[in-house]
Amino acid sequence: MAQKTVVVGMSGGVDSSVAALLLKEQGYRVVGLFMKNWEEDDRGEGSCTAEEDFEDVKRVCGLLDIPYYSVNFAKEYMERVFSYFLAEYRAGRTPNPDVLCNREIKFGPFKEYAKQLGADFIATGHYCGISHEGGIHRLLKAKDRGKDQTYFLNQLTQSQLEGVLFPLAGLEKSEVRAIAEREKLSTARKKDSTGICFIGERNFRKFLQGYLPSRKGKILTLEGEEVGEHIGLMYYTLGQRRGLDLGGRRGEEGRWFVVKKDLKRNLLYVSHGDETPLFSARCRVEKMNHIPFPPAKKEFDCFAKFRYRQEEQAVHVIEKSDTSLEIIYKEPQRAVTEGQYAVLYDETQCLGGGVIAGTEPV
Repeated sequence: MAQKTVVVGMSGGVDSSVAALLLKEQGYRVVGLFMKNWEEDDRGEGSCTAEEDFEDVKRVCGLLDIPYYSVNFAKEYMERVFSYFLAEYRAGRTPNPDVLCNREIKFGPFKEYAKQLGADFIATGHYCGISHEGGIHRLLKAKDRGKDQTYFLNQLTQSQLEGVLFPLAGLEKSEVRAIAEREKLSTARKKDSTGICFIGERNFRKFLQGYLPSRKGKILTLEGEEVGEHIGLMYYTLGQRRGLDLGGRRGEEGRWFVVKKDLKRNLLYVSHGDETPLFSARCRVEKMNHIPFPPAKKEFDCFAKFRYRQEEQAVHVIEKSDTSLEIIYKEPQRAVTEGQYAVLYDETQCLGGGVIAGTEPV
């Protein structure tokens, strides 16, 4: 039987390094593929560490004795991901570019390029699982629920999930680090990336100012009292506490936080101490992508996440159309934000997700 080829998306981090190692141990012919999806310029501060990351890929692939390649998808990233990212901020919403990056780049052009390299499968270092049974591809939760990354893969289609392997599905992050240390991989102690997908870690406000002109405006309470000046609505998100420069106005008890944005009038609304305005009872979701396929019933109970770092919440879902639905929370939710993704789950798998289009107060 011919040896199967797996092309691994290698970022220069410990997770994708260990994914490549495990697949080679499992008997696959492994090929490393590094993506450069951002052309560095002088806008903003910080750095996109593409050159340094590619050096780590070379070192790991050299140690594993596997071939490696580099491919530039900067044009595709700009057109398919970053343009949407800017448009959403311009519209006053808070986008999640990592979700779009997976759908439009990692499991799009990357997968096609991998096929040109002879791939039977592609793999990444995501913490999630997958099953391929009867031609149906299900996205499963990872063993390490604290690191589970199915949230970021909620927009993937059946064709995109076909032929995909996730070698880290059954491992805790600590186990991945231990494997890397044991095998003396150069990425064993490399810290996890926390920046925007492919753009890296940098001063976000200064970076965004290089692309979107900011417009100052008034900060008001919900009662209409003017309490300060904002530097541009795009720099604030629902529930935000830091960076408002309103400290000390009402004593030490309680903090100021963002509760609403009025794009037409360029107004930022805040509340002090009372978080009630942040809570909602339900939300509308558009651009819904079901995994593996739409539910049999128009109404059903399941669980949902409204941001990545959140425990799953019990919800009731009402399908409005093939691509839109309403989610009713069993308990009121804080700071459910337009532009972010609502992602559905059952006990073992991710059922897909869509963009939060609006909320209804408690």
